[in-house]
Amino acid sequence: MRPMTLSDDELAVNAIGQAVRAGRKRLGLSVQQFADRADVSLGLVSTLERGRGNPSLHTLRQLAAVLGVGVADLLEPALEDVGVVRADERHLLPVPDGAEPQRVVRELLTPRGETRLQVIRSTLPVGFSNEAQPFRHLATESITVESGRLLLAHGDRRETLEPGDSATYGCEKPHWWANVADTPTVVIGAVTASER
Repeated sequence: MRPMTLSDDELAVNAIGQAVRAGRKRLGLSVQQFADRADVSLGLVSTLERGRGNPSLHTLRQLAAVLGVGVADLLEPALEDVGVVRADERHLLPVPDGAEPQRVVRELLTPRGETRLQVIRSTLPVGFSNEAQPFRHLATESITVESGRLLLAHGDRRETLEPGDSATYGCEKPHWWANVADTPTVVIGAVTASER
């Protein structure tokens, strides 16, 4: 009896399902919450996460939008033994709309298909603060200030970080950053998804 092998289509659907599941968990969403946000059925998400189904391009776009990635990211193969991201090939992550001088530049330093660990280099312009829109999600984050000065607010706690200083915190509490230097502040952050 020959061992059963998967077709290219089955391998692709399996990879998409793994990416969706990992991304959903990174966002701390249940299958139902994720399905609601993507405006697809619970059954579709559940089936896809089990490596089955035949999602349309429209569906893939909806799923990718909720995950904050491009459709191509869902189709990329799993990370190999070594994933290299060249300095001139860094992916720029989306940032909230706002005045151009206040936009943060967020560069993904880890491969785009990686969802368990993301390392991001953020350049915060002078005067930047996201106090009005704090972050809150299920993850653990560790940051190091490369240059400038960063005010880190985590719940009621405030810490000013100088170059070389690091902080690690759970992201379940509302948290925000402010650049308190008179030059751009550069922060290297590593985010790991919380498993449920």
